[in-house]
Amino acid sequence: MSSDDEVREEKELDLSSNDVVTKYKSAAEILNNALKLVVSECKPKAKIVDLCEKGDTFIRDQTGNVYKNAKRKIERGIAFPTCVSVNNTVCHFSPLATDEAVLEENDIVKIDMGCHIDGFIAVVAHTHVITNGPVTGRAADVLAAANTAAEVAMRLVRPGKKNKDVTEAIQKVAAAYDCKIVEGVLSHQLKQFVIDGNKVVLSVSNADTKVDDAEFEENEVYAIDIVTSTGEGKPKLLDEKQTTIYKRAVDKNYHLKMKASRFIFSEISQKFPIMPFTARALEEKRARLGLVECMNHELLQPYPVLHEKPGDLVAHIKFTVLLMPNGSDKITSHPLQELQPTKSIDDNAEIKAWLALGTKSKKKGGGKKKKGKKGDAAEPMEESTNGAPSQE
Repeated sequence: MSSDDEVREEKELDLSSNDVVTKYKSAAEILNNALKLVVSECKPKAKIVDLCEKGDTFIRDQTGNVYKNAKRKIERGIAFPTCVSVNNTVCHFSPLATDEAVLEENDIVKIDMGCHIDGFIAVVAHTHVITNGPVTGRAADVLAAANTAAEVAMRLVRPGKKNKDVTEAIQKVAAAYDCKIVEGVLSHQLKQFVIDGNKVVLSVSNADTKVDDAEFEENEVYAIDIVTSTGEGKPKLLDEKQTTIYKRAVDKNYHLKMKASRFIFSEISQKFPIMPFTARALEEKRARLGLVECMNHELLQPYPVLHEKPGDLVAHIKFTVLLMPNGSDKITSHPLQELQPTKSIDDNAEIKAWLALGTKSKKKGGGKKKKGKKGDAAEPMEESTNGAPSQE
């Protein structure tokens, strides 16, 4: 193990390796299918915890079937537990087994999940409205805002562009739909076994949150994370007890006093040394007690459940993009429902110009799959569907 780590440190594996690209794409394929499964189960009276479990089980089972006979043991599985956050709940809702919350007609359901193979991580988030017909009204606005912002971000996360270019652009897109980009959301660079890399794109720049200026480079991978709201975009933590997702803080150590805490921390260190996990996956009786002491001594990083005000609507779209030499390759997504927003971007020349940008580099003539999509990328954004032209 140690010699492996040393080799890894000497040469950081990136997209210049075909093997790495294959692992990202294999993780993405499993994840897209997991998302498809969870979306298909989003029906009135479906229990949220059951949806989360179905997503996690699918990822565990499918990743267990790949790279079984590799020469060295390849870690693989869940990179971020399945979350199902509804209406004004912004993110990270992945309740314990005893939770009775169910979906209802017209709920706006945000599904967020991640998968990795050998530490190469694919993440995705998608918003689905429980309705039979097209999505209309403010629900359509907030979803169109997230989708259009995601499409613009896809075109601006390119080698040579800067992270602040993306932050400024997505604000303008949300404003065009009379919505807000939610504060505090970070789009991170992804590296092997690192879900929150140092290069980040800020959702909203303000006095409280600043990040270093950064330029995107070829062979990098990013999780582009767009959350929009019909409210103020300043979500609050209402109840710490709702937090169930944590990540081991690898740089912190402390000798825990309680037996329950030591038991839980040992279980976490063995099962989830690096990736975020849900408390559902721990022995539940001891978990709640033990997690408190672990949190008090900063051994775990929490992913809190945040809320906008009741009545506000929140949409979430996240995708993983590989900055390949021949252009950007979005590897995670799910098709949107038909949207009929009340706002239009038809007369917004700046947004239309961003959407008209290609996602492939000219030097190699573009990729095989999406070549035909480049020219028409902006067009469907103007139709009533406001769909995602390049989502496959």
